[in-house]
Amino acid sequence: MNNTVHKKPTLAMEIEAQPGYNAASPYDLDEKSGLDRAGAIDAENLEHNMTVLQAVKAYPAASFWAFIMSCTIIMESYCVFLMGQFIATKQFARDFGVYSPISGDYIIEASWQSAFQCAGPVGAFIGCFLAGPITSWIGYRWATIGGLMALNGFIFVFYFSNSQGMFFASQVLEGIPWGIFIANAPAYCSEIVPMRLRAPATQMLQMFWAIGSIIVGGITYHFQSKPNASSYRVPIALQWMFPTPLAILLFIAPESPWWLVRKGRLADAEKAVKRLGRANAGDNPQDQVSMMRRTIELEKTVKKPTLLELWKGTDRYRTLIVCGVYASQNLTGNLIANQAVYFFKQAGMADNTAFALGLITSALQWIMVMVSWVLTTYLGRRTIYVYGQAIACAFLVALGIAASVGRSTAASNAQASLGLIVSVLFCLGPAPASWVIIGETSSVRLRPLTTGVGRAAYYLVNIPCIFLASYMLNTDKWNLGGKSGYIWAATALICTVMSWIWIPEMKNRSFREIDILFTRKVQARKWKKTVIDVNDDQ
Repeated sequence: MNNTVHKKPTLAMEIEAQPGYNAASPYDLDEKSGLDRAGAIDAENLEHNMTVLQAVKAYPAASFWAFIMSCTIIMESYCVFLMGQFIATKQFARDFGVYSPISGDYIIEASWQSAFQCAGPVGAFIGCFLAGPITSWIGYRWATIGGLMALNGFIFVFYFSNSQGMFFASQVLEGIPWGIFIANAPAYCSEIVPMRLRAPATQMLQMFWAIGSIIVGGITYHFQSKPNASSYRVPIALQWMFPTPLAILLFIAPESPWWLVRKGRLADAEKAVKRLGRANAGDNPQDQVSMMRRTIELEKTVKKPTLLELWKGTDRYRTLIVCGVYASQNLTGNLIANQAVYFFKQAGMADNTAFALGLITSALQWIMVMVSWVLTTYLGRRTIYVYGQAIACAFLVALGIAASVGRSTAASNAQASLGLIVSVLFCLGPAPASWVIIGETSSVRLRPLTTGVGRAAYYLVNIPCIFLASYMLNTDKWNLGGKSGYIWAATALICTVMSWIWIPEMKNRSFREIDILFTRKVQARKWKKTVIDVNDDQ
């Protein structure tokens, strides 16, 4: 009688059976640290040889928790776009604006337009600097949960605001937890998923940014015509939909195993790895933890991570890349997307048409982000980021030309169309690719601090750009309309050249390989062809 038990092949067994699979060298335990180098190399080889489809099937839990963390971005997107929509809402302008003889209607003055839209970024700027130290101390989950609970309280201030000053203050307060969410989300998502899923997991952040704008677009499209305060009070109140459910889900979510390993909590890291679905892949959670330990050993130091450390040695280059990528989001047409409805109205669209077109723009952005998952996975981060910025330059120049040929229905339609194209293409190339670059560039040890400082750089550029954009578009100031495309084309060109020189291609690179390439000071344009041996530690 044949008693042989036939086991179903695990993912690890399938990958090891593939031609050309590189097995680990027969290392013993590192005598000094107890690190299982063979297990660490096996785990890294497994991730390298895994396909995207295999990764999705093997780690559904990791994908789910990255999805949940990304949902926190909806709240920043919702409120950023909400203030942009309020400026274009007639009842809000009547209640808090002034009469403009030029337009023949009530408008929000350019100074208050800028103040309302800058208030959130000012608060988020503060939140970004709080995020790094707090997250390094208590972890991604608890830092984010704390931010969600604080946001619940700050929405009360926003809802009951009855003056321009109170609206400004409420936005500053709401911005503080935004800074925590936007700093933690890309870092957490990049750490809990395998290498092949880092691009789609971090690009979900841009998708949820688009989802937030779609929700706002639909709500304000419905309420903007109401002849009373409900036209803006109800959209404010609907913010309470998000924080509490997300806080409950994150309470039961696993902590990032990379953060746990950095804290020396190896047993907890193994449990987190199992919960993320790696055990179901037939892989050994101990090997995964060994891989994390091996990478962290490259950055080994007994010192507590500090902000000053971000600006020393190779970490300075890495920090500058993160800061530059974040900051350039403001300089390649993004602000046209954030003020889409107002821009469409300035281009000559009727109120309902402008709001509807803004909603269509947000829906198209969502679709483009999903298309970018494929492009980033197969073409690479650097490729679609650099070429996406270059294409944006061309369309921004075209926008300026359309606005320069005189006032006519055709010129207005051309400006609106080009504004829509710039907004949509931003979500196909530069925007989603930037999240992947941000999530991969920093060293593992300094990641919470780096993403926090990087996002602070975003707001440092974002705040003056908001003032500039408001003055360029407003009828009682410069009234440039589509001619603002010339200015944004110039800034986009500068960003394109700088990114071509300094941003490396990190596609298919483990965090260990990224550390080594930065340490060796390999030129950004040579990363793609540089080979790092699986046994290298420096």
